[in-house]
Amino acid sequence: MYEMMPPEPVQMPAPPENKRMSVPQIMLIVLALAFAIWYLVTALAPQKPASAQIQAGVIGTRYTGDCLIVREEIPYPEDTVSSVRYVAEEGSYVTRGDKICNVYSTGYSTKEQKTLQDYRDQIKEYQTDLLKKQVNTDAYMEKLEADVLTRAREVRELIGGARGNMYNQETALAEAIRKRQNRLRELYVKDQRLSRYYDDEQSQLQRISSWTKQCEAKGDGLVSFYSDGYEYGLTMNNYSEFSPAEVRSMINGSKPAETMNIKGKTTVYRLIKDGHWVVLMLIKDNNWNPVEGAEYELKLENFKDTMVRATVLSFTRTGGELEVQLDVQSDVQPVLYIRTCTGVLGDNVMSLTVPPQAIWTQDNMPGVVVLDGDYPFFIPVNVVDKRDGLVYISPIQPDTIYEGQTVKLFW
Repeated sequence: MYEMMPPEPVQMPAPPENKRMSVPQIMLIVLALAFAIWYLVTALAPQKPASAQIQAGVIGTRYTGDCLIVREEIPYPEDTVSSVRYVAEEGSYVTRGDKICNVYSTGYSTKEQKTLQDYRDQIKEYQTDLLKKQVNTDAYMEKLEADVLTRAREVRELIGGARGNMYNQETALAEAIRKRQNRLRELYVKDQRLSRYYDDEQSQLQRISSWTKQCEAKGDGLVSFYSDGYEYGLTMNNYSEFSPAEVRSMINGSKPAETMNIKGKTTVYRLIKDGHWVVLMLIKDNNWNPVEGAEYELKLENFKDTMVRATVLSFTRTGGELEVQLDVQSDVQPVLYIRTCTGVLGDNVMSLTVPPQAIWTQDNMPGVVVLDGDYPFFIPVNVVDKRDGLVYISPIQPDTIYEGQTVKLFW
């Protein structure tokens, strides 16, 4: 008989003993990792430069304020102006005697011009009838007719885009028409009807001329047909007489008192001298004292910024505002139509710059170590300013450092 026997217990293997790292082992691993990181950083990271060059720089202070422009200009007003017909080009340079414009008084009206044109139309129509009835041809007249047609065609070509001078071409056309008219007068000098038409035209021209005044330039300069009224009371002869409060009032829109004296008159044009103008600048600064006769950089901010050099004529401080009178010897064209604007005045000074790491202090004296040849040498400097990651310096002894020299950097 087979007996069932219980199974014998199986012996399970004992779990392996968990061994922990010792403190020296952990420290060794940390040191190894630290060394690896240091090696990677030093091997891959760019090395810091050991030297740098001295660079030229500009350092200065900026002062912002409101500006009032004073030009050397003369306005020309007229009474009872009905209209103005301009001859000179706006902003152009004219000399004494050049024709500027024609001024029509209030007695003149477009009706007078229409009457003149009616007379001329009658002359033209009657001349055409006479030429059609003429039996014998006039060779000189045919030549003059051809000249007029040629000049007229050339004007049309210029209008269509051809190259040339329109003014010269119009002058040539007018001369050709004048010669043709003179020839017609010679051919029909005894025609009573045509003579009467000529008399009517001449009478009307004289009538119009009695209401017309031709304006000619009374000096040399730039001509402008735009005016703001300040030209009468704010001039190159009296700008120094205005207080800062009066300048502020004009900047805010109040015109000088003298402007009221031209009430009822119309400024036809103004003549401006080029190359010289003045700026009255108001700055809210209680600490800055400009140097009279010193030259500063002036930037006028408007639709088109203008940068000029300006010389301080004088300055006045009152009511928390500093008025600086600035003389500008420059082209007047950029400010021909500007009376007020914002300005920035700067007292720029040339300087030398180095990185902050180039400054080394020796015996409580800042300086730089110049690398010139085999032996570096220390040169004391004045630290003028620190900005934008640079140090602005100047040598204590003149000509001891200059742009382009190599200096050592200390990290």
